[in-house]
Amino acid sequence: MRNTALTLLLLPFLCIAQNKKITLDDVYRIGTFKAESVPGFRSMNDGKYFTKSSATGLLKNNFITGETVETLINASDVKNEKGETLPVDDIEWNKNEKKILVFIGREKIYRRSSKAIVYAYDVQTKQAVKVDTGKIIHATYSPDGNKVAFVKNNNLYFKNLVTSQTTQVTNDGEWNKIINGNADWVYEEEFEFTRAFQWSKNGTYLAYYKFNESKVPEFSMTMYNGLYPTQYSFKYPKAGEPNSALEIHIYNIATGKDVKADIGQETDIYIPRIKWTEDDNKLGIAWMNRLQNHLKWLVADATTGTTSALYDETNKYYVEINDDLQFLAGGQHFITTSEKNGFKHIYLYRMNGEMQAQLTNGNFDVDNILGIDEKVRTVYYTAAYASPMDRQLFAVNYGDKKTAPRQITKGAGTHKIDMNSDFTYYVDTYSDINTPPVVAIYDIKGKPVKTLVDNAGLKNKMTAYSIGQATFIRVPNSKGDSLNGWMLKPVNFDVTKKYPVLFCNYGGPGSQQVTDKWGTVSFWHQYLAQNGYIIVSFDNTGTGFRGEDFKKKTYLQMGKLEIEDQVDAARFLGTLPYIDKARIGHWGWSYGGFMSSLAITKGADVFKSAVAVAPVTSWRFYDNIYTERFMRTPQENPKGYDDNSPLNFTDRIKGKFLIIHGTGDDNVHFQNSVMMVDKMIQNNVDFESAYYPNKSHGISGGNTTYHIYKKMTDFILRNL
Repeated sequence: MRNTALTLLLLPFLCIAQNKKITLDDVYRIGTFKAESVPGFRSMNDGKYFTKSSATGLLKNNFITGETVETLINASDVKNEKGETLPVDDIEWNKNEKKILVFIGREKIYRRSSKAIVYAYDVQTKQAVKVDTGKIIHATYSPDGNKVAFVKNNNLYFKNLVTSQTTQVTNDGEWNKIINGNADWVYEEEFEFTRAFQWSKNGTYLAYYKFNESKVPEFSMTMYNGLYPTQYSFKYPKAGEPNSALEIHIYNIATGKDVKADIGQETDIYIPRIKWTEDDNKLGIAWMNRLQNHLKWLVADATTGTTSALYDETNKYYVEINDDLQFLAGGQHFITTSEKNGFKHIYLYRMNGEMQAQLTNGNFDVDNILGIDEKVRTVYYTAAYASPMDRQLFAVNYGDKKTAPRQITKGAGTHKIDMNSDFTYYVDTYSDINTPPVVAIYDIKGKPVKTLVDNAGLKNKMTAYSIGQATFIRVPNSKGDSLNGWMLKPVNFDVTKKYPVLFCNYGGPGSQQVTDKWGTVSFWHQYLAQNGYIIVSFDNTGTGFRGEDFKKKTYLQMGKLEIEDQVDAARFLGTLPYIDKARIGHWGWSYGGFMSSLAITKGADVFKSAVAVAPVTSWRFYDNIYTERFMRTPQENPKGYDDNSPLNFTDRIKGKFLIIHGTGDDNVHFQNSVMMVDKMIQNNVDFESAYYPNKSHGISGGNTTYHIYKKMTDFILRNL
């Protein structure tokens, strides 16, 4: 009786607690809905243990039990030359796990690059040695842990930790002219790497890139950082403009001899990857033509620089670049992926370039190769299976006994996998669109071992709020395809009412926003749903994980089919009885901002308002590697560039439009929004705009994230 009475007494309060409203403070200031993870996770070499970080240092945990067995590094033991304790929240291990690099005061440069004060710390002796006096880039241990290579002032160096001697490998580095060992801006952004040097397997050689940017045009941004603003100028090759001239060098650590690899006579090319083979004397070099539809892998002799052919692939559209290629021990084979049969699959090749076997097949795309267990000749990989929205772990044998691929993970949703070093266990971060991640250890057969994080606290917290459940939907487009999408309705959804709809869209080539994983639907979208909006997202033609044909239909005409699909989806939703077709809006960021700008122009009859953040408004303004991959050059394809540029359709705008940009955006330049605003002024179009001083493409830092989302929220509440 007492428990019943207490329940009745508390019931009104429980009801209130179960109906709390999300605030923007919850999402962008307090972090109310932040999911737990395993910080500092890394499988150790023996495969039996993994690391995770804590307030006291770095812990060693057992893969079988998940329990901590010892403290590998006490935070209080890591001290600089003055005896001051150094933070160990930003570290990298050496190969034999006896040393770490400790990065202090890391300072961002571009998306993937940064510089920091770096210490080399010996775990056994507890001694920390400063690698260089100032901030350096790309500090990396040699395989034996006795040297650290790094880049400073566009030159490549290495420090011998035994002798304390620093050797300068290059001497010609110069800002906006010559870069050694570090990627230029466009390589970093579009080929997705920034450290442009690699130690050979035994540490005998350093292979490195040399970029000559002399003929690349400069782009300048005004930085508002004092009484007199300054100009930041850097080399940025827009579509159709010259690239850096490129060389690949191989430096002998012992002799100091430097040889240049033979990459051919053609100079207007790309080298999107280098990778040492299992032979310490052989360097793999990926060669690609400027149109990016021809990929070759060459093998260079480290002593002479002479090269021989390894692999050759052409495509009528373009060849995707990734990190899947792996050379196998013994020097006879390599494994890679290709889309040559219409979907991304895994192939086994001999080192003479002959294909030995296609290891995976079917109407689905492989996502990533996670690792290769050469002892049992097995490749572990994730695939978008059984639907494009899912990610599952598979294993396939490449030995003499050909067997079908084996699915290891179960359950629809996304399995983000971290393998241990000897492929006996894996950590699965599993979630779906409505369920926060559960992080658990499994054995290689998929048997559960230990749950590390269940996010029960977040799940319980969510029950106190009016959190909506997203559902997957499919809608037809006018070309005969169906589009994958998700829809989030208000919790108190009433089928007899009509609701405004906000589209969330990115839509760029190979991208994917409609996935069955946590984070697909943001808590900002939940906030808007609580305010009476239906939120939807559709992966238009050109997006990924539905095969090459669907992805590459947009070739030479970026924006055309994509916005037609968004319009088709909006028209379809407008036929549903609970949708107010007079109140359909669109928002997006970057490529999504391009789509929002097209929605309010080309889609003006359907979309009544739009928010474009950091939008591309003409592909003529964007970098050449990305743009030419899908469009070729403006000289070759002017109509493709101009027929789908929002700049040329501002006279069609009828609805409300908010355009936002950071003035320090090194990626999608503020120029894009300035030119869009200029066109709207010329056409006497009313609009709203906001700019964020000195902010880069992500428009973040300090109060910025809260401010931008509040601004977008206020605009949507007023205009949709």
